[in-house]
Amino acid sequence: MRIFIAGAGEVGTHLAKMLCSANHDVILMDEDEERLKQIDSHFDLMTIRGTISSIEDLKEANVKSCDLFISVPPYQDMSILSAILAKKLGAKKTIARVNNYEYLLPENMEFFEQLGIDELIYPEQLGTKEVVASLKQVGTRQLFEFSGSKLVLFALKVRDNAPICDKTLADISGMYEKQEYNIVAINRDGTTIIPRGKETLQHNDLVYIITNKSAVKQVMKDAGKKQFEIRNVMILGGSRIGKKVALQLEGQYNIKLIEIDKEKAARLADMLENTLVINGDGRNLELLKDEGIHKMDAFVAVTGNSEVNILACQLAKKMGVKKTVAEVENIDYIDLAENIGIGTLINKKLIAASHIYRYTLRAHVSHVKCLTATDAEVLELIAQPDSKVTKSTLSNLSLPKDVNVGGIIRGESAIIATGDTQILPNDKVVLFAMPSGISKIEKMFS
Repeated sequence: MRIFIAGAGEVGTHLAKMLCSANHDVILMDEDEERLKQIDSHFDLMTIRGTISSIEDLKEANVKSCDLFISVPPYQDMSILSAILAKKLGAKKTIARVNNYEYLLPENMEFFEQLGIDELIYPEQLGTKEVVASLKQVGTRQLFEFSGSKLVLFALKVRDNAPICDKTLADISGMYEKQEYNIVAINRDGTTIIPRGKETLQHNDLVYIITNKSAVKQVMKDAGKKQFEIRNVMILGGSRIGKKVALQLEGQYNIKLIEIDKEKAARLADMLENTLVINGDGRNLELLKDEGIHKMDAFVAVTGNSEVNILACQLAKKMGVKKTVAEVENIDYIDLAENIGIGTLINKKLIAASHIYRYTLRAHVSHVKCLTATDAEVLELIAQPDSKVTKSTLSNLSLPKDVNVGGIIRGESAIIATGDTQILPNDKVVLFAMPSGISKIEKMFS
């Protein structure tokens, strides 16, 4: 597929990396020549210096020949304009990044389709969903639900008190008569491992587990995670994500929101009916103590500053808060935040990239999730009639080594995959794949 990316910011760069790994023909356009040089030296793609809203520059870049045009500059107006121009110039499909939720309303989406934009991506909305999902299940670093929660993916930190620590995957599978869950990947010291039966779980491993709703309690018990109810939540930062999280949660939890800007705090207080809005600096430990941080069950830091969010979550953990969520937009800080024990990490650029990425896959894909602490992706693929994956059991299929099948959704049933499982046509299959394995597994599902 010939893919044109307009804008070499963090979203565009991460997309370029993902798409090059999948052997697509990628063109990246930006005005910043130095940035393009850095990217060009690391990835196998074509870089073009130009203005993404210039008709002449887009024509010279032969935008009419692209199968997919992805516009992800930092500015919404330029994103929309460049996608409209690209479609008028002949691009087959266009996607634009926006930061206004009203554009996503069904009655307005029709308007943008008439202008030539096929899909709109709103990173803040996607980030909000991740924060809200992370509070659903305590003890997890990440939580993703597939097909209405029929299958669930957890990212869990294994400590030496966990019953599954120091056990091989084969030992863990043998703990139960019926397999309750699959460990599909391990992140160990920054390296992603696609594990097999002889792999042993170690202290501080970040493990990715796929299970169904009925086995969630067992997974948490085996991982040594104590369950508690979240009632009181403190949000640091009245950003778009902070505001949206408060709006979604204020009917379910007791919410306090701290915003440093006085005028913004006043606007938020008028807008949020059941949230206590406090004007103050969330980095001030005395303020946090005065506002009862020690009574909080969860602390969500979503200011525009990654360093502030990481430090604030560290403070919250020291004050006894069990669940912390930090927005970390600086991708270079993600490993640091993971290693020092920040709970759930949110990066809306990675979330947006994974949302866009599914439009580049040839197989029938209903979900793609990029994971913050690893280069791998979780995909929900639909097995097509007569596809290779339907011809035999998983153990006989010779699946790529960098791919692990976690579970299958068949109608209303969720099946935890074993070697004896056979995929049937139209099954939804949740699997974990490294970038090098995606193109291989795509062919098997098509």
